[in-house]
Amino acid sequence: MIVDRLDIGAEEFQQATGWEIKPEGACRAEVCVPLPDGGFDLSAAAHRLGMAVVSEPSPGLWAVGPETLGGRALATADASDFRLPDLDGNEFPITSLRGHKVLLVAWAPY
Repeated sequence: MIVDRLDIGAEEFQQATGWEIKPEGACRAEVCVPLPDGGFDLSAAAHRLGMAVVSEPSPGLWAVGPETLGGRALATADASDFRLPDLDGNEFPITSLRGHKVLLVAWAPY
């Protein structure tokens, strides 16, 4: 889920994530995770659900990752040093992009 502010409402959170905010906490199906009292707070809900929250200051956006009820959110990662072909077929070292944000998309037909 990508948002332009952290003060979103419970309804917007539910629509984006499937977690319904109830008096007993954030609930999906039969699983409920207690949330702090005092109204919905995206940062607190994300913390309780193990969702990574990553900001990108220049456009003023936040990305909220999927829940990890086991507490193992992937907040950062370094790619191993491997090479991919560029559009001309030349090998391109992925490490040459170090320091830049990179999105790798993998696809398999099965």
